[in-house]
Amino acid sequence: MTETTPLAQLSAAGVSIWLDDLSRERITSGGLKNLIAEKNVVGVTTNPTIFAGALSKGEAYTEQVALLAAAGTGVHDAVFEITTDDVAAASDLFRPVYDRTNGLDGRVSIEVEPTLAHDAAGTIAAARQLWAKVDRPNALIKIPATIEGLEAITETIAAGISVNVTLIFSLERHRQVINAYLTGLEKARAAGIDISTIHSVASFFVSRVDTEIDKRLEAVGTAEALALKSKAGVANARLAYQVYEQAFDSERARVLIGAGANKQRPLWASTGVKDPSLPDTLYVTELVAPEVVNTMPEKTLDATFDHGVIAGDTITGNYDDANAVLDALAAQGISYDDVTRVLEAEGVSKFIVSWNELLDTVTAALEAARARR
Repeated sequence: MTETTPLAQLSAAGVSIWLDDLSRERITSGGLKNLIAEKNVVGVTTNPTIFAGALSKGEAYTEQVALLAAAGTGVHDAVFEITTDDVAAASDLFRPVYDRTNGLDGRVSIEVEPTLAHDAAGTIAAARQLWAKVDRPNALIKIPATIEGLEAITETIAAGISVNVTLIFSLERHRQVINAYLTGLEKARAAGIDISTIHSVASFFVSRVDTEIDKRLEAVGTAEALALKSKAGVANARLAYQVYEQAFDSERARVLIGAGANKQRPLWASTGVKDPSLPDTLYVTELVAPEVVNTMPEKTLDATFDHGVIAGDTITGNYDDANAVLDALAAQGISYDDVTRVLEAEGVSKFIVSWNELLDTVTAALEAARARR
């Protein structure tokens, strides 16, 4: 890996670069291996939309789909087999990174079925099933940060399973997620599990916050309101990092860290710019600090590689300014609590829509395979 590219500089500043995409073609063609070697990519995240897109393109899944169709496999079981196979293969590809970083990176995430977002027991069972099937220490099981998800996070961590907590929008929910993680670690430790093997990230969404708040600012329409556009996402994420710093400097966290526990790192999700008038690297260059993860769509990754300007830590010296942005939004009548509530509900709904699209894609592929027999 060259040390002079913006991505290399970002990595040197303490940011783990993960790709927000996965497909079998990426794995088998060597494309993913090249991103590891050339663009400092040290992990991958997946979701149903990503898998549906991968399945709808090319022939990489044809053979497996044909075998599943011939065996009479149902659509849910077929999705389970296809996606866990990709995650296992990608985990093997990232295993050298995992070993080199002592488990910090080299991570591949797979999401619990999103229809279980408000079903704690169902989420716990599904997380165990995914973990057992992938059977790789560098996997991460994605669990949404709903109220019900908090219980599932604790119990999944307590079972020694590493977790990517997704769909975090508010600072208060971030605190609750960290508490769920620490509680899980305490339970795992009490059960005699080696807590040094358990890892977690807290995926804090960025661009979606700007999209929702900017819509509300435009409705207000005053000069003062419009001047706040596209500032909330970065400000909110910066304050999430402050929450992280404070939580893992607590006595409770220090006891666990002293016993071998790992911190639950903040992960910046939704970092592709939605507003084309904004710099395409905004949610990368403005969110640089040690011990964070940035999961980027390939378009954002390429933009950062090409022209990103990495100016060191852009978070920890900006807490006062970030708080001022949230205060100014409140003065414009923008309810932070309502925004984050709406975003969580929409996020779950969008995940379910994507899940259904994945089921439809696999159903069509299975039917086509059976028709060819």
